[in-house]
Amino acid sequence: MSSNIRVLRICEHCGEEFIAKTTVTRFCGDRCAKAAYKARQKEEKIEKSNKETEKTILQPLLDLQAKEFLTIDETCRLLGISRTTLWRIIKQGKLKKAKLGTRVIIRKQDLNSLFE
Repeated sequence: MSSNIRVLRICEHCGEEFIAKTTVTRFCGDRCAKAAYKARQKEEKIEKSNKETEKTILQPLLDLQAKEFLTIDETCRLLGISRTTLWRIIKQGKLKKAKLGTRVIIRKQDLNSLFE
């Protein structure tokens, strides 16, 4: 069953006008269809790579959020503040600390109560 439909279209890839023989034709020819396919594949790869990179960046923060006790460096990274600011908060008495030998440990519960 053939159709005698002729529709004036604009190619989605190159922007040239062409006459389509069906109502769903999107490209003027095989060359533009292949080029558009390659562009879609490239975009998908870039999107996938960006998601993997974002996941890799966020993973250390997720690991820190799961811990019950944090070191000074981990607390700074989690809150996004400097060591000086954290020590200032500790010296003001707003945040409790505990010493285990030479290490300073901060409870996650105390950190959460700081914001309440």
